[in-house]
Amino acid sequence: MTETTHRFLATQSKGEVSALLRRPAAARWLYVLGHGAGAGMRHSFMEQIAERLAKLDVATFRYQFPYMQAGGRRPDYGPILVATVRSAVAAAAELADDLPLVVGGKSMGGRMTSTATAKEPLLGVRGLAFLGFPLHPATKPGTTRADHLSDVDLPMLFLQGDRDRLADLELLRPALHPLGEQANLQVIKGADHSFKVLKRSGRTDDEVMTELAEGVRHFCEEVCSR
Repeated sequence: MTETTHRFLATQSKGEVSALLRRPAAARWLYVLGHGAGAGMRHSFMEQIAERLAKLDVATFRYQFPYMQAGGRRPDYGPILVATVRSAVAAAAELADDLPLVVGGKSMGGRMTSTATAKEPLLGVRGLAFLGFPLHPATKPGTTRADHLSDVDLPMLFLQGDRDRLADLELLRPALHPLGEQANLQVIKGADHSFKVLKRSGRTDDEVMTELAEGVRHFCEEVCSR
């Protein structure tokens, strides 16, 4: 397995950002994933999911959004985030042009990926996998963030913890229902938005990471064999 560091042009105005390509020797798919709003591509969650996926023959391309590259805390405006997603997918496809693509990411990274896809299809992408789709702010339940999903013409996998305060399942399920078989919801028992579990749940964070990786791997196999 190899992990290589790369740079690509996010947007003309924001310049280049960094990325990490982790490719196992027997890689069969490439998962392009953006990070969440508060932590970059080297956050422990991103490292762990990339490591677990590599063991399941899934290569990963993790990348920074411009504000994170610059050391900022406030996310870039939506158009910059969306443009960065498009640039990242293009860069990943060029680096591993022999692997079918699945895209998505953690929280904001996933939502910006679906937003980009809804506006204009991402070339060569087979499906989208979300690691905790942020349906609404923690204190403001709602479903407007899901409105654009009807414009995504690809299979989607939603991996969601049942304690996720940013995605009330009682709101997420009906929001996804109109999408039919195009959207698959996999509930991670006991997990919060960071996919952490309480000790009293009888589960461990390690078990949750394994479940997430296996879910993404199964999704890759399913959508890339169509």
